[in-house]
Amino acid sequence: MTTIIDGKAIAEAVRSEVADGVAAFAEAHGRTPGLVGIQVGDDPASEIYQRMKQEDAEACGMVARRIQLPAGTSQAELDQLLDELDADAGVDGILVQLPVPEPLEEPQIAAKIAAVKDVDGFSPGNVGRLLRGEPAHVPCTPAGVMRLLSEADVALEGTRAVVIGRSVIVGKPMALLLIAANATVTVAHSRTKDLPALAAEADVLVVAAGRAEMVRGDWVKEGATVIDVGTNRTDDGLKGDVAFDEASERAGAITPVPGGVGPMTRAYLLVNTLAAARRRVGDDS
Repeated sequence: MTTIIDGKAIAEAVRSEVADGVAAFAEAHGRTPGLVGIQVGDDPASEIYQRMKQEDAEACGMVARRIQLPAGTSQAELDQLLDELDADAGVDGILVQLPVPEPLEEPQIAAKIAAVKDVDGFSPGNVGRLLRGEPAHVPCTPAGVMRLLSEADVALEGTRAVVIGRSVIVGKPMALLLIAANATVTVAHSRTKDLPALAAEADVLVVAAGRAEMVRGDWVKEGATVIDVGTNRTDDGLKGDVAFDEASERAGAITPVPGGVGPMTRAYLLVNTLAAARRRVGDDS
């Protein structure tokens, strides 16, 4: 029987752990961790995400605030704000909500945020440390996926893992984390030859392709663990990158959409913010 991996329940447990950690941090250091989210422009989806992140942080006892900048904000103007937040002792975590409108570009933003406060894990410093296997802020979605795999008792050592998607946000860091867990990892993408056959070899299949229900049931190996990172709005509602009904007939364990990876991404932003606060004061707890 297929196990449905309940990301909502696991994310709730993570938030409870963070809340306990925030309380202990406040008692030890006389302040609570601070998170600042920056939104450029008035994209409605970005507004919703920013509000939810603020509410999550506040529910865990953190100090959270949002800054909204107008569309057309220049890189120099954003850089000045990031410098101010970097110098602010009360700010432990900084994130810039993606996507950003022109003329801004994500690589320049990621390079500007100080690695210790980069709770999205996108800065060159954190990406480099992850590559080297050193302590770093890991991008929230891959970090959350690793927790899902752990909670589902998926033994990764020696397994064949396939990651479909090669983004800096999900695919590439996901592959690095799986390699660190001693899985044998293949990164695939839209130009991979015979992608269905490759996917069908995976004991663990992580799909972050950005295409609704691209992965069909016959792409899934019997008994495999399937992690669906996709979130696609369609006429039939929210769909993942995996055809859930088909894949769940073959998978040993699978994440649903919604209620799988999404809640974990939000939860691990809180994990990273608490970790950032601890690192800044040399707290190894």
